[in-house]
Amino acid sequence: MADNNTIARPYAQAVFELAHESGELAAWSDGLTRAGDLLADGQVAKFLSDPALNNDKRLEFLTGLFAKAKAKVLAGGDHRGTNFLKLLLEYGRVSVLPEIARHFETLKANVENTVDVTISSATPLSAAQQKEISQALEKRLGRDINLETEIDENLIGGAVIKAGDVVIDGSLRARLDSLSNALIN
Repeated sequence: MADNNTIARPYAQAVFELAHESGELAAWSDGLTRAGDLLADGQVAKFLSDPALNNDKRLEFLTGLFAKAKAKVLAGGDHRGTNFLKLLLEYGRVSVLPEIARHFETLKANVENTVDVTISSATPLSAAQQKEISQALEKRLGRDINLETEIDENLIGGAVIKAGDVVIDGSLRARLDSLSNALIN
C-alpha cells in the first residue's frame, strides 16, 4: 500500500494550483490546515470509516465540522472546496488531509520564498537573539524566515535550528559528542 505522503502529493499539487491561480493561497492554506488538524484526530477518522455512512452523509458531516472550525473553503460555501471533499471521499482519501495540508504549505512556502524555522533552545531567546539568528538564516538560505522558538528541557545548552530539511545542531550535547568522537579517534 502506498505511503500517505505519496498519496497526498498530487492532491496537494492540484489544490495548490487552483488556489494559486485564483489568488486564494491564504484562504486555502488556512482551510486545509484547520481541516488537517481536525482529521489528525483518530476519532474523526473512526467516525468517517463507519460503513453505515454513505459519502453524502460524510460530506455533510465534514462540511459542518469544517464550518465550526472556520475552515471556510471546505465548509460547503465554496463549490471548489466541496468538489475537492467529494473527490477525496469518492477515492477514500479523506484520511490523508493532514498530509495534503503539509504538502500544500511546502508548495506555498516555495512560491512565497519563505521557510518555517523552529529554534529549540535550553533557555528562552531574547528578541535581539531571535532577530540576529533570523537575519543570519535569511542571508544563508536566501528566503524570508517565519521563526518559532521553543524550549527543549532535554538540551543542556545551546540550540537546534530546523529550517525545512536543514538542521543546524548547535547544542552543547552535539559539541560534547563531537569532542568525544575526536578523543576516541
